[in-house]
Formats: sequence, structure tokens, C-alpha cells
Amino acid sequence: MFKKFNKELGQVSKLLLVLAVIVLAAIVITYLVMRAATAPPPPPVDNTTIPQPVYEQTLGDIKFIFMQARDLGSILKGSQSRNPNWQKDLSTPERFIKITVGAQNKGLVNIKEQVWDIGNIVDSEGRNFTPLQYNIDSWLPDPNLCGVLLKPEFEPAQCIKIYEVSKVSKGLKIQVIANRKVGNEYPSDKKDTALIDLVVTQ
Repeated sequence: MFKKFNKELGQVSKLLLVLAVIVLAAIVITYLVMRAATAPPPPPVDNTTIPQPVYEQTLGDIKFIFMQARDLGSILKGSQSRNPNWQKDLSTPERFIKITVGAQNKGLVNIKEQVWDIGNIVDSEGRNFTPLQYNIDSWLPDPNLCGVLLKPEFEPAQCIKIYEVSKVSKGLKIQVIANRKVGNEYPSDKKDTALIDLVVTQ
């Protein structure tokens, strides 16, 4: 009888062991199925936004519009100037860039002369390049409309300047300048500035 009891106890133990293995296998299978059915986590969100280029800026009632930027190379040829018969070539070890920016009056009254202008070219490293002032008139239009009186909603007046810019400079922007508006006037003691992106072509 004792043997019989031990035998039955052994069979129960085996049965319990088999059941435990089956339950464990079922749990593992269920976990794997659930894991496979769960959607993968979404990719991490990149919060860094790439700034979009800016081709227009408004200061007071003056809207500045990028029109053209041309890389003229390292030589301004006298034969391509307004005075081809006597103008000598002008050269640089770097490059000349010719900028055209329009200025338009978005207000209700005339904006007088010398209220607006374009300033330096600024590159992505913060280097500043000033417009050429001397011996450059032959390659600029006459009249050049920088700073002219602006009538409301007339076509943009084109301001054109030529700059000597480093060949390594990238991410070029042009500074636009206007006297700060006070009421309907633009007193000359304070100025506002902004930057406009340039697309330089050959």
C-alpha cells in the first residue's frame, strides 16, 4: 500500500511538473505574441527646425525685396561698363558680387529721400563686406535708385550695389536699413535693420 501511495504521489508530481511546463510555455508564447502585435514605438521627434530663407523684410512702411545677386568673378571689365572707351578693368583676388534689392512703400503717404538703403553683406560666420564706394560707378546704373523717394504702392525702386566678397564665404545675407518710423515721419536719428537671404548666381 505504501508503494502504491508513493507511485501515485510520483505520478501527481510528474503531472504537476508537466502542467507547470505547459503553463510556463503558454505564458512565454502569449508574451511573444503580444510583443509582436504591439506597434513599435514612434521614432524620436526632432525638435530642431531648419530656418527657412527670408527674401523679404518690412521696416516701417518700407518693404524690401531680394531681386538678384550675381557673382561677377574676379574682374570687372571696363568694356562691360557704362564707359567702355576709357574705363579700365577693376580686379580683386576674391570675387565681386552685384546685389539688386527693391524697396516699396506699403504705406499711405510718400516716404522722402534718404530714408532707406542697403548695407553690408554678412556671411554665415558673421563676416561683413561693405559696398564698394570708389571707381565703381561705371558698373552701376545711372541713376541708381538707392534711397529715392518712395510713393505708395509704386513698383519697387531698385537699389544696386557691388561688393568685394571672400570666395570662402557662404550663407550670404544683405543688410537692409530704414530710419525708424515715428507717426508718419522717418527721423534720421534712429535706424532699424534686418537681413535678407541672397541666392547668388553666375
